[in-house]
Amino acid sequence: MEIKIKKRKHTSMLNQIKNIFIVAFLLSTATVIAQENRKTKDTINTEVVNVVKPYTPKISDAFKVKEIPSLDDETTTTKKGIKYNIFSIPVASTFTPAKGKAAEVDKGEKAKLFDNYASFGVGSYTSFLGEVYLNHAINRTESVGGYVSHHSSQGGIEDVLLDDAFSNTQINANYSRKLRDHSWNVDAGFQQQIFNWYGLPQPPYDQTFADTMTPQHKFFTAEFGGEIDFDDRLFNNGNMRFRRFADDYDSGENHFVMSTNFDIPLRDGDLNSTIKLDYLSGSFDQSYMTSDKLKYGNFNVGVSSSYQMKQDDLTLNLGASIFYLNDTEAGKNKIYIYPNITATYRLVNELLIAYGGIEGGLEQNTYHKFASENPYVSPTLNILPTDKQYDAYVGLKGKLSNNMSYNIRGKYYAENDKALYKNNTDMNETPNNNYNKGNSYGIVYDNISTLSVFGELNVNVNRNFTLGIKAEYFSYNTKNEAKPWNLPDFEGSLFMDIQFDEHWFAGANLFYIGERFAQSSIEGSLDPSASLTTTHTLESYFDANAHLGYRVNDKWSVYAKANNIANQDYNRWLNYQVQGIQFLAGTTFKFDF
Repeated sequence: MEIKIKKRKHTSMLNQIKNIFIVAFLLSTATVIAQENRKTKDTINTEVVNVVKPYTPKISDAFKVKEIPSLDDETTTTKKGIKYNIFSIPVASTFTPAKGKAAEVDKGEKAKLFDNYASFGVGSYTSFLGEVYLNHAINRTESVGGYVSHHSSQGGIEDVLLDDAFSNTQINANYSRKLRDHSWNVDAGFQQQIFNWYGLPQPPYDQTFADTMTPQHKFFTAEFGGEIDFDDRLFNNGNMRFRRFADDYDSGENHFVMSTNFDIPLRDGDLNSTIKLDYLSGSFDQSYMTSDKLKYGNFNVGVSSSYQMKQDDLTLNLGASIFYLNDTEAGKNKIYIYPNITATYRLVNELLIAYGGIEGGLEQNTYHKFASENPYVSPTLNILPTDKQYDAYVGLKGKLSNNMSYNIRGKYYAENDKALYKNNTDMNETPNNNYNKGNSYGIVYDNISTLSVFGELNVNVNRNFTLGIKAEYFSYNTKNEAKPWNLPDFEGSLFMDIQFDEHWFAGANLFYIGERFAQSSIEGSLDPSASLTTTHTLESYFDANAHLGYRVNDKWSVYAKANNIANQDYNRWLNYQVQGIQFLAGTTFKFDF
């Protein structure tokens, strides 16, 4: 039996949304033409709030037009001789000529950069957002920093029976040092997340039954790691990270990863190689159907090597990867070999570049990874690695102009033991847990091959206006499962950032997620002929977010944000309706010690 989940909007919205992306693409092109024909005041000030990664500035190519005027003089003139008579007459004068002074160029006021900021905001659904980022240079070679962030909401989604509140709190500290021939850094952090399994199916459950449940689920993460980079050495870099992840249902896992990258000198070049060690060990207090404890553990070692060859406009990387996997709980060993071949060819300088490749690898799946992607998973998961057999792709990329770039790609990839999120069975009998009433997700594995087509366009009109749009279509082929559970057939997004003047700035992002399939099941039935399994089609959805800000001065700014502007009550996961339109207002303060 297949069920279509109805929305407030008609299913024809799918075609409308796809038309929106086409119109957005045409508008972006028109915007570029309009902006280039109009003189725009360039303001250098930009608003930086979230520090995600170091910024790498890039300057677009400049083209200088050289033109030497040609003189075509057909008339020959004869200059008449001039006689000069100079009479020496003494003159008394007190005038002293002033020294010449070059004209000054108005450079404009240089933007003040700060190493620290604090941001706070409050909004609808009793939400709160707070961030504090600190960085201090001890001296020319050492620096120390850290950040604290908190985002929470008390919930209040209509027509849900259980508490839908959530919170996310993080704290991190880091230290870095740069020496003459190498640099290194270390960091440590802690995170606490609180979610609720509020996706209780209606029917069969009502408010009376919901009042007997406690759907809260807490996650705890503690991690530390470090990285070292070398200059002009055999070893390029090395990194290490350890993470402890646990929850309030006596689940826990340890994950340790260490890798190093180095070059092996050869006659005609270097052989670049990477060695990676990945160890995972964890347990769950019980399985979903029984009270038996679940344990898992995987240790893998991988070596990837690649040799680069260059000839004119062609760059070719030839290599391979080999992985050794040891299932520590099952006592099984296996060796995997993957291709690692990539190539690029400049057809027309930077305007048109063809690229392609075929790659593969062994991906370590973890409880932390699954909970980060879907916070409504149950603490009863089966953890296995994913064998990415191959990922073959071809594409074209380049520049349409100095401020417009594009990327088009088609790919086909095959994955064994691909993890899929599937609704857990509704246990209307015992055991009676808070997550086994059809309101949580488990993991199933299947061998899946995927065909995708991707397109991207980025426009930098000037320093004050950037625009980007991308979209990707997917077609899946499963081996065992009836459907590729919760994998969308289409994804699209559009973003825009505008700096109106030295005070006002704004931005927006829109995204579209296509149809997905989900499956629900009920244990036990008085009617043996009744279907215990139902397939659901989660309809596509469109979400729009925007923000507007005003910079009071170099330090202070205020902002307002709006999410889900269309106020759609779509389901990201089956039975998990999202919050409607959301508003948030706050302020940001930048400072130095």
